[in-house]
This record gives sequence, structure tokens and C-alpha cells, in this order.
Amino acid sequence: MANNQYVNQVGLADGTILIDLTTDTAEQSDVLSGKYFHLKTGQRVQGSCTYDSNTTDADASASEILYGKTAYVNKNKLTGSMPNNGTVTGTITTKAQEYTIPSGYHNGLGKVSISSTEQAKIIASNILEGVTILGVTGTVSPSSSVTSGSVSATPYLTSQTILPTSISKDYISQVDIAAIAIVESDNAAGGKTVTIGTVDPSLS
Repeated sequence: MANNQYVNQVGLADGTILIDLTTDTAEQSDVLSGKYFHLKTGQRVQGSCTYDSNTTDADASASEILYGKTAYVNKNKLTGSMPNNGTVTGTITTKAQEYTIPSGYHNGLGKVSISSTEQAKIIASNILEGVTILGVTGTVSPSSSVTSGSVSATPYLTSQTILPTSISKDYISQVDIAAIAIVESDNAAGGKTVTIGTVDPSLS
């Protein structure tokens, strides 16, 4: 008699088979984890399959699951609440405008762009020569009738305003400020008097 460890078939002396495991085909990976069964050899083993059963390590929340879809998390069935935004588009019409992306699922086809009205304004003939805006380099040259000039100024003890009209020009290209005057003179006490600054002669 063979020395088999497990019983996999039980029968009567007349040949009637009462229990027969020899034709069973299930393996441990076919049976859910935690459930017991017998192999065709008669050995009692525990299943190792975890699919559709072990969700204890899942950490998704309803807000992270698409609206209307269901999933199992930590043995609980959840119904998603994440909005399905699909394709979302937006336009920007001002320099400082910002587009707020709505929360939820996006299918990746949405776009945000500068409005066509504003795009039509961003052309070379509307931009000063040498200036580039959003990839468009300007071609507008300053008018030949515009004149400029430099100004020399003396710092006085009082404030003063220098305007292009002071030199009959459209704009001032350069302002040269003289150094602050410092004058030393002998005084009757045998020392020196230091005078700083200049009084605006027009106020004398």
C-alpha cells in the first residue's frame, strides 16, 4: 500500500465511490484568501486569491471617484462625487485676468486662450519697433516730428520741476545735474564759513 499522507477518495467494497477528489482542478490561487478547500491530493489548504476581496489598503474617497461610478474601499462600497467636467474651455481678455480651473475630472481636451478680439490687436503695426509682445515684434517707428533734448540743471535749496516744454521739446532725453555748490570763506572770528547749496536766483 502506498504511503500517501492524505485521503482523496472514499468508496465501498462493492466499488461504489462516495467521495472523489482526484478529478478536482482548483488550486490555491483560484480560491479566495481565508477560505479552505481540498486539493485533488486530499490536502486541506487555504486559498490565496485576493481579488474582489481585499480592499483594506485602498484609500480613495468619494470625491476622488468620478460622479456616479462605484468602487470598493476598505470593504465599503463608495459612489463617486467628483464632477465630470469633460471638455472645459476659457478665454482671457485682459492682461491681469486669471482663469480658475474648476475642480473635478477633465478629459484633457480643454483649452484656455486669449480671446480672438484681443489677438487681433497684437500685430506688428500696433507695437513699437524693438518691442516684442507675446512673440510679435513691433514695427512702429517713432514719428520724425517728435523732438528731444538734454537739460542742464543746478540744484537749489528749493524744489524745481523740469518739463520738456522748458526746452521746447517733446521729451527730455537726458538731464545733467551739477554738483552741489560748497563755498568756503574766511570770517571775522579767524575761522572759515562753509556755505552749502545755491539759492534759486529767480526767487531773489
